[in-house]
Amino acid sequence: MIKSAPIGMFDSGVGGTSIFKAVQQLLPEEQIIYLADSRNAPYGAKSKAEIIDLSYKNTKLLLDHGAKIIVVACNTATTNAIKELRANFDVPFIGIEPAIKPAALQSKSKVIGILATKGTLSSELFTKTSELFAKNTEIIEVIGEGLVPLVEKGLLNSEQTRSLLIRLLQPMIAKGIDYLVLGCSHYPYLIPLIKEILPEVVQIIDSGEAVAKQTKAVLQNVKLLSNKLEKDSIFFSNKNPKVLDDLVNYNRIEKFKVSYLDF
Repeated sequence: MIKSAPIGMFDSGVGGTSIFKAVQQLLPEEQIIYLADSRNAPYGAKSKAEIIDLSYKNTKLLLDHGAKIIVVACNTATTNAIKELRANFDVPFIGIEPAIKPAALQSKSKVIGILATKGTLSSELFTKTSELFAKNTEIIEVIGEGLVPLVEKGLLNSEQTRSLLIRLLQPMIAKGIDYLVLGCSHYPYLIPLIKEILPEVVQIIDSGEAVAKQTKAVLQNVKLLSNKLEKDSIFFSNKNPKVLDDLVNYNRIEKFKVSYLDF
């Protein structure tokens, strides 16, 4: 594997572009190939077997494009499939999971909220992480049903999205959370609306920066950090490239191209 080989990244749609942004900001010399599997979004409502199959498909496609490392920019795919991916593919994998540990350690009220997909909240990895780091903390779990399709349509600031968020966040507000953990890579795009709904004292945590730091650390460890951007990053969508293109521009990402790919 050569240093100039790309970083591979996939998500169940456009949400993982929030992870892409964090990785690109920390590693501007790296080319990234991103797969937006919007045709099969959301993963959170699928069975574990389906999620594993989709994750295999995405991984194989990224490896066919020469990826030197795979970033699973999807909470549901990480919590349900990353163990199997690591066992079957000979490349490093970086996962993303809800940042329960920092929220539980920093919470003063000892009540935190987790907004995530059904697939993430019901996973074995999520349960183990909660038991390990949040024994003395009450976790208010809410399934963000309906949010991913709204982000996939680009409805980041619509009244429909606002109304749904108000309904989903109300149980957490009533319990007095002081930290909200976003357990889906689509959800950071809703932070402006979420901040309008939550009390000012509530801190919001997503995993983008942590994923970027871990990606850099692993590449350094295997001596595959690139020192020169040789090719523009590529975004592949299998459903609606326009929404993906809009979000890439929203993030002010430079040196990229968006293309349709039937996968």
